[in-house]
Amino acid sequence: MADITRRVCAALLVVAVTAACDTKAQFAPSLPPEAGFRVDGGVLKLWTGTACEGVTGLRLTFDSGTRSSTEQVWSAPRPGVRVERLDLLGGSSSDAGGLHVRTPLPAAYDWTKAGSVSIAVDGPKANGAKADVAQVLRESAGHPAGSYLFGRSGWLDAAAVQRENRKSFLTVCTPDPA
Repeated sequence: MADITRRVCAALLVVAVTAACDTKAQFAPSLPPEAGFRVDGGVLKLWTGTACEGVTGLRLTFDSGTRSSTEQVWSAPRPGVRVERLDLLGGSSSDAGGLHVRTPLPAAYDWTKAGSVSIAVDGPKANGAKADVAQVLRESAGHPAGSYLFGRSGWLDAAAVQRENRKSFLTVCTPDPA
């Protein structure tokens, strides 16, 4: 009898531990967050997909989580600024609608050699997004100027972003509907 009780207890423990392990982060959004990236004339461009109101900071990270991780940090005074489209690198990026580069990339850094680029927005409630730099560089010229690479969602224009936002992904500043 004691052997059966131990087996039942062990089985219950395994079920309880397995049920407690969730592969999704506790505060992760219900849909993947996405932002659009493209390169035009050597300029890395961002499209948040929908406007982000009250942005006080923006962090652009190349190769995040690696030894070669490098960041560019933007800031704006409170109450923040509206951000939807922004030339990040290669253009006149010292001031963009009230957002200023606070921490530039190192002078010798070649962002075109990075594996990934991530964006994080401060101010409004927002989610970060990530894109493959090589894919953005390789494919931008083959897509119309109004289309941006939205990570796993692919190349999207304004109509596609409006149609898919809240359905298959969330733009970085879209509140989670869940």
